[in-house]
Amino acid sequence: MTSRVHCDFQQRLNRRTILQGAGVSMAMPWLSAMESAFGASKKSVPKRFVAMTLGLGLLADNLNPTKAGNAYAPSAYLKDFQDLKDSFSIVSGTSHPGVQGGHRAESSLLSAAPMSGGIPSGNTISVDQLLAKHLGHETRFPSLVLSLSGSNSPSYTENGSMIPAESSPSKLFSKLFIADSPADRRRQMHRAREGRSIMDVVADDTRSLKRRVGAGDRDRLDAYFTSVRNLEKRLASNEAWVHRPKPMVKESKPIDISNPHDFIARQRLMSDMIRLALATDSSRYVVCHFGSGSGVVPIDGVEEGYHTLSHHGLDEEKMAQLAIVEKAIVDAWGDFLRSLRETDEQGESILDTTSVLLTSNLGNASSHSNRNMPVLFAGGGFRHGQHIAFDQNENHPLPNLYLSVLQQSGLSVDRFATSTGTMPGLEPTQT
Repeated sequence: MTSRVHCDFQQRLNRRTILQGAGVSMAMPWLSAMESAFGASKKSVPKRFVAMTLGLGLLADNLNPTKAGNAYAPSAYLKDFQDLKDSFSIVSGTSHPGVQGGHRAESSLLSAAPMSGGIPSGNTISVDQLLAKHLGHETRFPSLVLSLSGSNSPSYTENGSMIPAESSPSKLFSKLFIADSPADRRRQMHRAREGRSIMDVVADDTRSLKRRVGAGDRDRLDAYFTSVRNLEKRLASNEAWVHRPKPMVKESKPIDISNPHDFIARQRLMSDMIRLALATDSSRYVVCHFGSGSGVVPIDGVEEGYHTLSHHGLDEEKMAQLAIVEKAIVDAWGDFLRSLRETDEQGESILDTTSVLLTSNLGNASSHSNRNMPVLFAGGGFRHGQHIAFDQNENHPLPNLYLSVLQQSGLSVDRFATSTGTMPGLEPTQT
């Protein structure tokens, strides 16, 4: 296998091949920080990020309050959120500059990569993967990419490759908490060591190439060589985790929900697994894509398929049924926030230190509009209890919220995608 990689690298010495080789989400490991999941010593409470993404939007009139600021009257979807008011914010009038294409804009939801004719023009790293790249080495799993059904996700690597999602809560539970067999551990060790040997070959080839290319290509190769070495260190980190026990939890392994249309039950079960992952510090960056189920959601008063209802065409009966489904989705999200608020970590609730986003690429699913995206944002050490309302016609860049999250998480960055700065009105509780 090693010789094949060596030969392939020598035969295809083009820039695209080299950059593809670096297209893996990598992070410089910091092995001394890996004890955090097991309570070896008291450490600063980590910052976390959870993005829950919808494929069919939310009815804006039912979600967004009519008044901006702190003194807003709760909307139809938020009438049961009064106990959470100081823990979350509603953001209206935002979208991703240059992104269109209706459903296809799902691929740009967390990367904010501009679209051209409904196709991503070079998708790039999503906000969760940027966090995982720089900070994910401190946990067993740098990130978790999940879904309620299927493998599609809005999580992308630097080279625009989608990260497939895990949709089985039972498999996720096993991955997080069930001890690997000795044979599984040997296989994991073998993969890590094999990967490191391959990286050694590629690194040797990179050094030899530097003697045969111009200055510009040498700079690119230097960047690639650095990425290779970072990946080698990351593989060594993975090898170290093989020997560490997984955390123990009181909860039993869940049973997956067989009904593919039971959207809300699937949301609640996966939310429980996310809470466990955060509480055990198994991962700090999580994306869960809810998608766009087509069947009839088993809720009283709902008789048509979820996707059909989203294309309501202002039909009052369809909108009434859709509102039942969407209210249940928002309520389940609220219960997830409550579960985080009730989970203590070193004297703070996990909600206080976890930024939790609920959004969709569609502001209006019926017309396939990507403008005025629905945004609920909670926790994370920000001041909440407000409706941050931007212009419905001249939308504010949603990437500004992503930049606020990145900076609040500890990354020294001044831009993300098409951001123009951090989001006005979204201020940290401590500066």
